[in-house]
Amino acid sequence: MKEKIFTQCQALFPEWQKRSITDFDFDDPKGFSSFTMGVRSKEDMQPKAVLYRQLEGKENAILDFETEKEIFLTLGKKQIAAHCHHYDEGYRIESFYKGRTLQSEELFDSEVLRKIANELYRFHQLRPSSLPQENFFALLHRKWGAMAKDILEEKSHLFPPNERQMCEELREIYSPETFEKIKACFPESELTFCHNDTYHGNIMKLDSEEIKLLDFEFSCLNYKSYDFSNLFAETVMRHKQPEYPYFRIAEAEFGRKELGTLINFYLENASFSSGAKREEEFRKLLRDTEKTLPLSHYKYAMAALPLSIEPIQKIRFIPYAYQRFKKFLEAYKKMKDNL
Repeated sequence: MKEKIFTQCQALFPEWQKRSITDFDFDDPKGFSSFTMGVRSKEDMQPKAVLYRQLEGKENAILDFETEKEIFLTLGKKQIAAHCHHYDEGYRIESFYKGRTLQSEELFDSEVLRKIANELYRFHQLRPSSLPQENFFALLHRKWGAMAKDILEEKSHLFPPNERQMCEELREIYSPETFEKIKACFPESELTFCHNDTYHGNIMKLDSEEIKLLDFEFSCLNYKSYDFSNLFAETVMRHKQPEYPYFRIAEAEFGRKELGTLINFYLENASFSSGAKREEEFRKLLRDTEKTLPLSHYKYAMAALPLSIEPIQKIRFIPYAYQRFKKFLEAYKKMKDNL
């Protein structure tokens, strides 16, 4: 894979053509739903580093190729996404941000939240022309539901016995009844162009202290409140547990305070005719955000299932999907009981 990526980069960058593969460092592959790898030159040249993203074989793509390409290039022109050096159906090569992705605990830093809120506000003002009119979760349920059904009914024999039992229980995830529960978490708000995967691993803190959003493969119409609620979705992951599957989904350590702080920073970008109007909008967004909180558990459960066959990361994806879906059902029940 490294040789393939290096050859593709050499075809694009004249200064790389004079070098050998040993003149470059390759990061370990990353990605939850797609393969990415950073490539960095050991010497000063142009470009010094790039990010390679594999696009071929992305059966879990939410959008068609042309729409996804339009979105990424539009975001690049607005300097929300990285500059794109090359984009075709097989792969994309982007500029490499100098910095690091956020750690989960940094989401509790008010200055970090301010910068994230500012980027989300800029993002939400855009409206790429070819967006499908369905919301993200309608697209997800239809497209990923078929893949989930195939894995859980036709390929469950590939997993160990305890995970085969989980597969049986997970078959509820793609049912019409589950989608009705999903829809019950939708707020009564208009659809907006949203990122849809705003957890800390998709946010970069540059060496300049700027904050940049990453990974726009799920970007399409949705409720803006979901971009707020999903921000904290992976702060509940606890790795390095002593027993199988060696991770667990813990209880949330964030609440109205953190969500309210983010929303207040977001609204600093908008204009209101009065303080009362601003307060009204704040309260509505906070209610909407709390209502969409369970949807992250559902999304990550669905996203994990296709990865269970050929995982990018070293994690047991069936137990991950199982725990996430159980959390969604628990959160849905609690929401219904509180009505």
